[in-house]
Amino acid sequence: MPTSSASTTEAAKPAASGGVQSLERAFDLLERMADAGGEVGLSELSASSGLPLPTIHRLMRTLVACGYVRQQPNRRYALGPRLIRLGESASRLLGTWARPYLARLVEETGETANMALLDGDEIVYVAQVPSKHSMRMFTEVGRRVLPHSTGVGKALLAHTPDDEVRALLARTGMPAATEKTITTPDGFLSALAAVREAGYAVDDNEQEIGVRCLAVSVPDSPTAAAISISGPAGRVTEAATEKIVPILQQVARELSTALTTTAPNGAQ
Repeated sequence: MPTSSASTTEAAKPAASGGVQSLERAFDLLERMADAGGEVGLSELSASSGLPLPTIHRLMRTLVACGYVRQQPNRRYALGPRLIRLGESASRLLGTWARPYLARLVEETGETANMALLDGDEIVYVAQVPSKHSMRMFTEVGRRVLPHSTGVGKALLAHTPDDEVRALLARTGMPAATEKTITTPDGFLSALAAVREAGYAVDDNEQEIGVRCLAVSVPDSPTAAAISISGPAGRVTEAATEKIVPILQQVARELSTALTTTAPNGAQ
């Protein structure tokens, strides 16, 4: 049929970047759905993407058939469960790629280095390289914590609009891990303002007494990510902070470059 032939031709049309246009459009729609909280209507996608409704409907029908999107009873579309496996595998790879950079942090700072992502409303640690000191910090890879009591949480949320931060805190609550944990939304928003001004975040005995953590976000990371060092408060002092933060920031920039390179490790 002519209509079918035209649709097939359009779907396979090469994009300006050299890719396939329909693939680029499908991934763009998935990212827009994620940005919108995971569930949207076709008209919303059309308005935000600029694509005509018939094109979006065709792409979504394919994504539903593949399990990457599901249609809700209210006829809106939600991200599908098949994406979970892809996300988990990508998180593991992200941690693998980050390890050489974390190892460098350990060499240059002497403290345990971590990488964490914002997954929904929680912080999940995806990589760690431990300090060589006999007294060192250890966080299990895969561990999930709430953002308000961690340096990486502050680094990851520092540039999130205040109303979105308040909504997140309302969903998670702000339980006190220690007597120094920030437990009010206003207090946490003030801490985020300090992060924006200083360029780094601090967890000062807020997750665990006797432990200090310094963290920075990874700029332009494909997914929101932060790296940190953690150690005993007696070693991660204010004086040490002045030396450690520039190293953290430099490693974060280099890791960003590695993660945003189209073909890591020279692959084509």
